[in-house]
Amino acid sequence: MRIAAMTLRLHAPCCHSLKEKRMIVKSLIAKLQNRFHVSAAEIDEQDVHQIIVIGVAAIVPHNAMADSLMDEISLFVEENCEAEILDEAREIR
Repeated sequence: MRIAAMTLRLHAPCCHSLKEKRMIVKSLIAKLQNRFHVSAAEIDEQDVHQIIVIGVAAIVPHNAMADSLMDEISLFVEENCEAEILDEAREIR
């Protein structure tokens, strides 16, 4: 059993208030949880309007599945979020 963890740092130029940012963050987290059955939360930069930092974690049976899941999540965020990915950190424990 392995733990797949990733951190996504996103830039949302359309956000001009924390309320707009919160709408994007809540929507993205709900979509990730529903589609991939992972734990997800905003983990940093809560007071910055245009930067979103999301942490995602899942328990997987082996490393290959962890890599595959993280690839799918990254692609999903790119395609389904108004924000662009600035940075991505992955870890398998």
